[in-house]
Amino acid sequence: MSRLPFTQDISRAFAGGITQAAFEKNLQRLEAPLAALREAYEKKALAHLRLPERTGDLDSIKALAAKLRDATDVVFLGTGGSSLGGQALAQLGGYNVPGVGDLKRDPKLHFLENLDPFSLEEFLAELPLHSARFVAISKSGGTGETLVQTIAVIDALKKAKLGGEIAKHLFGITEPANPGGKNGLRALLDKFGCEILEHDTDVGGRFTALTNVGLLPAALAGVDILALRKGAAETLAPVLSGAKAPNIAPAVGAALGVAASEAALPISAMLAYGDRFERLSRWWMQLWGESLGKNGKGSTPIASIGPVDQHSQLQLWLDGPRDKFFSLLTAATKDQGPRLDAELAALSGEPVFGGRTVGALVAAQARATADTLAKHSRPLRLIELKAFDAASFGALLMHFMLETILAGALFGVNPYDQPAVEEGKILAKKYLAEDK
Repeated sequence: MSRLPFTQDISRAFAGGITQAAFEKNLQRLEAPLAALREAYEKKALAHLRLPERTGDLDSIKALAAKLRDATDVVFLGTGGSSLGGQALAQLGGYNVPGVGDLKRDPKLHFLENLDPFSLEEFLAELPLHSARFVAISKSGGTGETLVQTIAVIDALKKAKLGGEIAKHLFGITEPANPGGKNGLRALLDKFGCEILEHDTDVGGRFTALTNVGLLPAALAGVDILALRKGAAETLAPVLSGAKAPNIAPAVGAALGVAASEAALPISAMLAYGDRFERLSRWWMQLWGESLGKNGKGSTPIASIGPVDQHSQLQLWLDGPRDKFFSLLTAATKDQGPRLDAELAALSGEPVFGGRTVGALVAAQARATADTLAKHSRPLRLIELKAFDAASFGALLMHFMLETILAGALFGVNPYDQPAVEEGKILAKKYLAEDK
C-alpha cells in the first residue's frame, strides 16, 4: 500500500466497540470476494474494473471538450451519479471552489443536478444562451429530472430564436440506441441532430466517474484525465495481482467500515480537509449510502469539510452520541499556501502563526482533530493524499469504489442496484399523471 498516492492509517480505529478481532475476521472473509473480482476482471464481467487501462475513448472526450471550450458557460444536466462524479473531478480543477470558482476563466461550469422550478427558470433567463452549451447525461435516457431539464433547455433555446441551432448548443451522454428499447433522452437529442457520446452500458451511475460522464467535466476544468485513470490503476493493481486482503487498501477500509456497523456504530462520518474535497465527499455519500443501504444493512454516511465544520460539528462528535466511525481525509498541505508575516501575526496576538504557511495551520488543525477524537475514544482512520493532483484523485476514487463493493460482499447486499429509489421514481410519475 505504500506505493499508492495516498496513505491509510487505521491505528486509532479500534475504539467505540470496534475490535481487532472483528476487523481481522472481516478481512479473512474478503479473500473470496477479492478472488471473485479478479475473475470478473479476467472475464470482463465488471466494466468499471477495466476503466483504468482504457484509452480508446479519451480522444472523443477531448474532442468534445475542445468544442465546448468556445462557450462562455457549459451546463451539465443530470442528477445523482450522472453529476456527482463529474463535479468531484471538476472541483480538482477549481469548479465550485469558494472564491476560486468565481474567478475561473471561461468556460464556466454549471451542474444543474437538482430539479427546482424557481432555480431552473431564473438560470435559463439569466444565462447567455447564445454563448452557452449544454450536456445532458442519463445512462438509460429515462431519468425524469434530466428529461425535464433537457426539454426546458430546448424550449428556452427556441424562445431565444436559436431553434435552428440546437445541435450547436446541446450535447448528450446516454446509452447506444437499442432497437425496440426506449430512451427518451436519445429521442430528444436525435430529433435535433445533437452529438452524443455513448454511455458505457455496463457501468452504473455512481460508478461512472472514470467514464466519459466524469472525464468530460474534468477535461473542461483542465484536469489530466489520463492521469486520473493511471491513478485508479494503482489502487486496483494489488487486487489484480492477487495480494492478500491486509495488503489491499480498499479491503482494509471495507473490513473496518463493516466492523464499525457490526459494533453498533450506524453513522460513517467523513471529515475532509480541503475545499477541493467537498464534491468528492458528496459523491462518496451517494456511493456508500445507495450501494449498501439495503435489507436493513449499511451505515449512514455524512460528509463534512474541515476546518470549517469543526465549528459546527466537533462538539457533537466529541460530547454527543457514540454512534459514529470517522474517516479524516487530508492532503499534504504543510508547505502550501501563503506564508504569514511574523510582524502581523504578532500584532494579531498569534505570534505562533508567524513564518508559517496557511497549509501548516490546516495540517495542525487536522492533526489536532484526530488526536482529540482519539482521546475521546472515537474510532477513526486517516487517509492522506501525498499530492493534490489527478493521479491521487483517481486513486482515491477507485479506492472508495472498491471499498464499497467489498463492503457489499460483507453485508451480503448487491452494491450495484437501488430498488427503493426506483419505487419512488415510479410513484412520482404516477402522481404527476393523476394531477389534473
